[in-house]
Amino acid sequence: MKVDPAMLRDLLDERLPRAQVRAIQSAYKDADRFDKYVAILQQRVPWPEPIVLPFGEHLYIVAKGAGRYVIKCDCGQELGDYRSNWKLEALINVRATPAELAEIYPEKMHGHPDYNSLREYFCPGCLTLLEVEAVPPGYPVIHDFLPDLEGFYRDWLGRELPGGPA
Repeated sequence: MKVDPAMLRDLLDERLPRAQVRAIQSAYKDADRFDKYVAILQQRVPWPEPIVLPFGEHLYIVAKGAGRYVIKCDCGQELGDYRSNWKLEALINVRATPAELAEIYPEKMHGHPDYNSLREYFCPGCLTLLEVEAVPPGYPVIHDFLPDLEGFYRDWLGRELPGGPA
């Protein structure tokens, strides 16, 4: 299914009917979809460095030049090298008491604080909520994934990684 930039913007902004979203998700992807998507994201951020890979909601891997890549938030706040755990650079709120959990869950619908806590990760620049983890108390900060930037660009996109080798 051929998806033009306007439709992709509407998809990104959640303005399409569910049936159309499903059709887009189920169809073969046009070869330039990634480039169209990144172009839309690039237009929405206030900084000039090129987005190499969307990393999550509000997060991007950005080329800083000379083979250097960082995680960056919408607002421009940098959260470290893309190979490091960006969560260690974020502001963290831990909900670990019944009262804290009751702020977001209906009565008796949250985990028991002895066995479950919620960690909320916020951008230190704009305070946007970036991720939430439900983990046992004391569990290490989860490093979600480490993308193979060079492999993605070489093997999937058929071109060189912008900004030099990682």
